[in-house]
Amino acid sequence: MQIIIETQHLTFGYPKEDDTLAEVLHGIDLSIEQGQFVAVLGHNGSGKSTLAKHFNAILLPSGGRVIVAGFDTMEEDKLYDIRQNVGMVFQNPDNQIVATIVEEDVAFALENLGVEPKEIRRRVDEALKAVGMYEYRGHAPHQLSGGQKQRVAIAGIIAMRPQCIVLDEPTAMLDPRGRKEVLRTIKQLKEEYGITIVLITHYMEEAVQADRVVVVDNGNLLLDGTPREVFSHVKLLKEVGLDVPQATELIYELQKEGISFPDGILTEDECVDAIVNWMEGLGDVSH
Repeated sequence: MQIIIETQHLTFGYPKEDDTLAEVLHGIDLSIEQGQFVAVLGHNGSGKSTLAKHFNAILLPSGGRVIVAGFDTMEEDKLYDIRQNVGMVFQNPDNQIVATIVEEDVAFALENLGVEPKEIRRRVDEALKAVGMYEYRGHAPHQLSGGQKQRVAIAGIIAMRPQCIVLDEPTAMLDPRGRKEVLRTIKQLKEEYGITIVLITHYMEEAVQADRVVVVDNGNLLLDGTPREVFSHVKLLKEVGLDVPQATELIYELQKEGISFPDGILTEDECVDAIVNWMEGLGDVSH
């Protein structure tokens, strides 16, 4: 598979008053393949959002390199190309919505780039259909729910035709229904359009649905693997201040009591099946 984002021994620090750097990222090596859905986890202050902002050159390395779609982010003349390939969606959709009509908001960036009007119309319609918001194209954004606003923000990025979308905790300000709407949209973009998804999240149930989970702790890569692989490290994740899916947590606690269950259980259905199988294995103890 083609690599869309690659970090090579990436370090980053914020300048301090004494002209030294407060290092946040410590030599991160990471590659993300085209078409993957990658969830990035980490406690507050772990460096996960700082890492994400390197993926479309909002931040630039203090050391090492970041290569996006073949372009080095340190090359200033490649900034347009980088951001054409990797779009960014932030936590608060209100900070990304700039127009008073939904379809005008989605068209905003395209108009600034001088895209031909007929092409703008086509892209806006396609983007709004892709996120299930076409019927709201004439609505005022302030009348929409949080989940709908976030989907409009995502549509504005899709209209730019990126290869990858990086979402920095896009569901953090949403209710459960809004979170489901946004996550369903993210998965659809990956499955139907082949768009690479990088999701920064602190919701374990969202991470479970990714192809791959990356855990960042104190500016270092701690774990990297499938959800089943990563969430099998329950003790380690808890030690660094992270939760695990509720089903995984329940099985872990039962295992601590000496009950034999398989590792890697992620979902409620898997949890129920494991408990039923265990109970059936006990046989009839009524006599």
